[in-house]
Amino acid sequence: MRDVWLVLFAVSSLLLVVVLLRRKASRRWLGYALLHVVVAAFLLYFVNLVGGPYDFHIPLNIPTVATVLVLGVPGLLMLVGLKAVLF
Repeated sequence: MRDVWLVLFAVSSLLLVVVLLRRKASRRWLGYALLHVVVAAFLLYFVNLVGGPYDFHIPLNIPTVATVLVLGVPGLLMLVGLKAVLF
C-alpha cells in the first residue's frame, strides 16, 4: 500500500509541474523561487566559509535554508546569534 501512495504522489507531483510550466507567469514564479533558494544556500555557505577558521559552522540543511529563505538576512543573523549564544 505504501508503494501505491508513493507512485500516486510522484505522478501527481509530475502533473503539477507540467501544469505550472505551461504558463509563463508560473515559470517566472518558479524561477524566482529557485533563485531565492540558491541565494539562501549561498549565504549559509559563505557564513560557513568565513567562520571556518574560527570553528563556527551552521548546518546547511532544509530548516536553516528555509529560515534564511523566509526571513532573509535578519534570519541569517538570527541563526548566527543562536549558534553563538546556545552552542
